Amino acid sequence: MHTRKHLRRLLVVAAAALTLPAMAQQKSTADSVLIRKLYSEALTSTESHEHLRYLTKQIGARLSGSPQAAAAVEWSWQLMEKMDLDTVYLQEVMVPHWVRGDKEVGRVLDSKLMGSVDMNIAALGGSVGTGRQGLSAGVVEVQDFEELEKLGRKKVKGKIVFFNRPFDNTHVYTPLAYGGAVDQRGGGPAAAAKLGAVGVLVRSMTNDIQDVPHTGSTRYEEGVEEIPAAAISTKGAEQLSSLLKDDPDLRFYMRMTPETLPDVLSYNVIGELRGTEKPDEIIVVGGHLDSWDIGEGAHDDGTGCMQAIEVLRLFTELDINPKRTVRAVLFMNEENGLRGGTKYAEVAKAEGERHIAAIESDAGGFTPRGFGLDGSAAQVAKLKSWRPVLEPYGLADLGAGHGGADIGPLKGQGTVALIGYKPDSQRYFDYHHTEIDVFENVNRREMQLGAAAMASLVYLISEYGI
Repeated sequence: MHTRKHLRRLLVVAAAALTLPAMAQQKSTADSVLIRKLYSEALTSTESHEHLRYLTKQIGARLSGSPQAAAAVEWSWQLMEKMDLDTVYLQEVMVPHWVRGDKEVGRVLDSKLMGSVDMNIAALGGSVGTGRQGLSAGVVEVQDFEELEKLGRKKVKGKIVFFNRPFDNTHVYTPLAYGGAVDQRGGGPAAAAKLGAVGVLVRSMTNDIQDVPHTGSTRYEEGVEEIPAAAISTKGAEQLSSLLKDDPDLRFYMRMTPETLPDVLSYNVIGELRGTEKPDEIIVVGGHLDSWDIGEGAHDDGTGCMQAIEVLRLFTELDINPKRTVRAVLFMNEENGLRGGTKYAEVAKAEGERHIAAIESDAGGFTPRGFGLDGSAAQVAKLKSWRPVLEPYGLADLGAGHGGADIGPLKGQGTVALIGYKPDSQRYFDYHHTEIDVFENVNRREMQLGAAAMASLVYLISEYGI
């Protein structure tokens, strides 16, 4: 027979069992209401878009070490200083200073055409120049490093090596196509130089056939001769390949005048809202402030930086007091060195900071699709558990994935979850690293949706950890 005391204990346990689901439901409803407020504010404010306009139109391209990069640091620091944040500061970092020089010249010299054909090229970041007189040589076309090695020194020496491997357009997620082709840009010049090549042309990194060259970094190797290296537009690559089939003996003329100057002092720009309950647990949200020196660096990565600042503005505007510290970081030198991300991680480790999550926006200002997380299975499961409150806003792609270049150096510091913001990828590589990556090619509403998506995830992590 149950005692009165035992029955009372059973009733308390039963009541608790009924209360917990109700409390969880109430919390989920509250989260949905707050996320709706984040989206409403983001979609009706034009501040982040106007900030992007100033960054791209008034300051412009921001290659590390340039006066424009310095101006972007000062302007973004002042911008966050005017916000109601707990802390705004600059973090010193030495960065490379490569300058492009004169507008590049590329030209096919083909005796069968009784003349020449101009080609749009752009020096790869870090490339040496050709000298003022330019460089003229025969061309050998290859698809990959294996084909290059098979040609051997006898067929490569004294030639310009033309790497012409296109994107694999069967990939729906276009960064996979980029990853499958970009090694020829990064390592092609060094590999060609080892076999005696005098120059390199690399097919631009894009899905599209367009007459716009896409720049990007290349890497030389110590002890290997540094030879001029340029990207050629995909339209030019198709045409050059066709001309080579008709005339394997044609020559290509290229003229480039870049140079590498001494390193320059620059800064990561950082602003934060201190957590009310667990201030020592840090959530980073950011992008890279530098850009290539052609175009305006709008999608890559002006949108990411302005979205990161917008996350802080949304929190202050809506009087959201995060339980954990939220820190916006505008990293310097992602494009040609990653020194900003490396420095940030070094300082974090030296100061014993505890980062629980870092979110990077560096895939353009397009329509949000979700987030990819580089971390433990439990962290991925936690991210997926938020699908009910995120999916109504189009954020269905939640799972394991790549975090980002700038936040990558934090990997291994505790159990930090590295999270990459994933907008729709179909148009990104049309603009990536080009002169057409300009403000006019960013859709305001898509950019606003991205900021709201990032703010929503930051809020959830601040509330519940990850």
